[in-house]
Amino acid sequence: MAKVKTGSTYSNPLSTRPPLTPEAKEQQMIALAYDLVEQRLRDGTASSQETTHFLKMGTERARLEQRRLEAETEMIIAKKESLQSQQRSEEMFQQAINAFRRYSGQSGQDDCDDY
Repeated sequence: MAKVKTGSTYSNPLSTRPPLTPEAKEQQMIALAYDLVEQRLRDGTASSQETTHFLKMGTERARLEQRRLEAETEMIIAKKESLQSQQRSEEMFQQAINAFRRYSGQSGQDDCDDY
């Protein structure tokens, strides 16, 4: 007689709410794929590619690579914020120059837009 699994930790994918966005659908599919590979690893039926993927994920090199990617992302975000701040400063500087011109009687002239 075949054994029937009861009380499985894996939910029925048909009983879950359908995703509302393509990103949510992608995340759902990724979660299902991970669940399937996890079950295959537990059953001993995982392919060599599946096993190798998770072995590589557990290495120090993979952790260092992940940290490097996170640091690069933070640096890119900081550069973007710096450029935006610089642009705001330049706009404020230009507004100040224009205000000084108006105060000095040179209203309507924008000869220093290149600053």
